[in-house]
Amino acid sequence: MAKKNRRTIQFIENVTIVDAAAEGVAVAKPDDKVVFIPFGAPGDIVDIEVFKKKRNYFEGKIINFKNLSDQRTKPTCEHFGMCGGCKWQHLDYQWQLHYKQKQVNDNFERIGKIEYPEIKKIIGCSDQFYYRNKLEYTFSNRKWFTDGIPTDVNNPAFASGLGFHLPGMFDRILDIKHCHLQSEPSNRIRLKIKEFAINHDYSFYDARNHTGLLRNLLIRNTTLGDLMVIMVVGFEDQCVENDLLPFIAETFPEITSLMWVVNTKKNDIINDLEINLFRGKSFITEKMSSPTDKYVDLHFNIGPVSFYQTNSRQAEQLYKTAFDFAEFKGDELVFDLYTGTGTIANYIARYVRKVIGIEYVAEAIADAGKNSLLNKIENTAFFAGDMVEVLNEAFVETHGKPDVIITDPPRAGMHEKVVNQILIIEPEKIVYISCNPATQARDLQLLDSKYKVMAVQPVDMFPQTHHVENVVLLVKKRV
Repeated sequence: MAKKNRRTIQFIENVTIVDAAAEGVAVAKPDDKVVFIPFGAPGDIVDIEVFKKKRNYFEGKIINFKNLSDQRTKPTCEHFGMCGGCKWQHLDYQWQLHYKQKQVNDNFERIGKIEYPEIKKIIGCSDQFYYRNKLEYTFSNRKWFTDGIPTDVNNPAFASGLGFHLPGMFDRILDIKHCHLQSEPSNRIRLKIKEFAINHDYSFYDARNHTGLLRNLLIRNTTLGDLMVIMVVGFEDQCVENDLLPFIAETFPEITSLMWVVNTKKNDIINDLEINLFRGKSFITEKMSSPTDKYVDLHFNIGPVSFYQTNSRQAEQLYKTAFDFAEFKGDELVFDLYTGTGTIANYIARYVRKVIGIEYVAEAIADAGKNSLLNKIENTAFFAGDMVEVLNEAFVETHGKPDVIITDPPRAGMHEKVVNQILIIEPEKIVYISCNPATQARDLQLLDSKYKVMAVQPVDMFPQTHHVENVVLLVKKRV
């Protein structure tokens, strides 16, 4: 189906950008209209085109700059403006931190509407680029360039691209020359594989017709130097094992885990597929410093589909904040909700009596148990299942009432039934880690009947983006 032409509602001149919003867009308010505009910076004076009207706001774009804000900086990446990955790269990093902290405060005021103390100064990230330990690239026969010019799909050699999806387009891939999010050899691996594939006439994936050999390329690394590369192909072909994978292994001997997956589905999820090991180990290993000098560092084995915080170094800041908020005495029973691969559970286990982790994904729970064994931790237990069904009165009766609950849910926040069950359990403390302050604020409002917010600490895990993590300490109110 052809895309409808965008209809201009209004052109407005000399508009001042007044704020930066939670979804990475800027905010202007001409004639008291709220207009969301991408790639603007507070203080810019611009001419805008308004092209979409929603119930409570408008959407527009900048068509001319009259004056540039002093909050701006020159974007580092040549793909900025087309790639949707780093929407705040045009903002000076100190202003990025300012608006992330403001985002937390605004959500707590507008959604939470609860009492809370002064928010602690956001913890910034020392690495503003090359901080990600995982990237997923997509092959496509519909390549786009940074200047927005599409390629001719009838010329496979010219149209074959490897990069990231254009925002809102499932079948258009922005061909990436250099990504500033993951350290080398990430870019060199991507470019060499693309060059080899084009020279050998490998077909790149067609997302509309679900055809083509090469689908995805996943690269994971660790601070210890481990490097995992996963090739995802659309069908079985001997050239993958006989030619492509040997080429990757020989060209990049530093790869410690080289794998491949056949995905014939119409989505890119590989968690439910067989992952074949071509060379090296079936996992990579990451190190995390212990929260105190009392114990040695922890190590975590990360499999091809294991979850691990995407910013390894800043994850230590995040978990150390949660640890400090909890103020463990040593005799606590702790429930770690949405435990994933048990990173937080194992991180705190040596400082409490016992940690019980609950997670929906069974494979993640298996990894959590393995990481306890790896670190010689014996006071953890992990359970797989839907949080709504697992965290019930029978579970608490069997395992005991927790003194502390640590919860780190997905962006959607906690299910209302989970919040209600926590209110029934009544732990003395709750440490709530969130990647979405809006849903966190909603959940805090539900917890407000029995819990008081005692501390709020934002942590920047993703520089150059609008995303912010937030840690909240709640303590049970005394009647």
